[in-house]
Amino acid sequence: MSVARSAFTVDVALDVAPGRTLALLGPNGAGKSTVLSVIAGLLVPDRGHVLVAGRTLTEVRPDGSVAAAVSPQQRQIGLMGQQPLLFPHLTALENIAFGPRSQGRGRVQARRQAETWLEVLGLAQFARRKPRQLSGGQAQRVALARALAAGPDLLLLDEPLGALDAATAPEVRQVLRTHLREQGTTAVLVTHDLLDAAVLADDAVVLERGEVTDSGPVARVLQAPRSVFGAALAGLDLVEGTASESVGSGEVVQVRAGNGSVVSGLASEPVAAGESVVAVFAPSAVAVHREQPGGSPRNAWPAVVRAVQAVGGTVRVDTSGGPASIAADLTPAAVAELELVSGLPVVLAVKATEIAVHPR
Repeated sequence: MSVARSAFTVDVALDVAPGRTLALLGPNGAGKSTVLSVIAGLLVPDRGHVLVAGRTLTEVRPDGSVAAAVSPQQRQIGLMGQQPLLFPHLTALENIAFGPRSQGRGRVQARRQAETWLEVLGLAQFARRKPRQLSGGQAQRVALARALAAGPDLLLLDEPLGALDAATAPEVRQVLRTHLREQGTTAVLVTHDLLDAAVLADDAVVLERGEVTDSGPVARVLQAPRSVFGAALAGLDLVEGTASESVGSGEVVQVRAGNGSVVSGLASEPVAAGESVVAVFAPSAVAVHREQPGGSPRNAWPAVVRAVQAVGGTVRVDTSGGPASIAADLTPAAVAELELVSGLPVVLAVKATEIAVHPR
């Protein structure tokens, strides 16, 4: 699909296998909601098509003519967002029954389906309660039941846990995980949360300014990211550049960053000279020095401390001026000994064996 926006064009091709969950990741304004709107039928793309369960729901030819445009209510697509958006005047049972009723099913059949989903999601005791009588987690489970009771071919999850508190989110996350795994529901999940992606999704796509910058199994995307956003989400440092030489898997390769800095790391697979690559490493692998370290390390870059902040039991030191914006995780004692403050010139050092170099 292709959709022109004011700042850029969203140009995306997604393929979600039946029974799998795809996490759509990316910064705010990357085009994720645009993609969901096109799939749901709320937005017509400039060109492209949407095919779900063998049905063509949207098709816009290259010349802009619309060949197919199934209405949102006829798409057999369920949607669960940050807010449950339950009908305040209906009980939990009636809210859930609305799903199948909207698909043309009779009142008795819809009620039976609603009762079944109340049992499945552990909500039977709340059947007669109105939304104002439900907790946040209970209301989200009712919203999920309503989406699923309609028997959707595809479930769209738009930051479904984003508005829940820390005590409620794990409850709803586990309910979602159990359903997606046991029922084999096909789903697209939009999230900024690392845990949501890791627990709920099978595959992941990273979207930045309307373009796919990384895709693959969710474990690979999070453990060995190829995009700046993916690395930030996984809490890793990433340097973009080009390989200076052709090497085989496991060999040391030099990566030339856009600002001319050189990063040496181990190739995760064969790379060719001039190929676009990324060098990825953990902030805990970064050593910070006040002066050039001895021993001529392969990677030693001058930088400037930008910020110092506590993160759990460690201290995160953000820097600029190196091959990229590099973060280092140090002990409080090390920060005190080095007297690190914002604006201080430092030298960052990382062993080549701690850096993985991946093709883009």
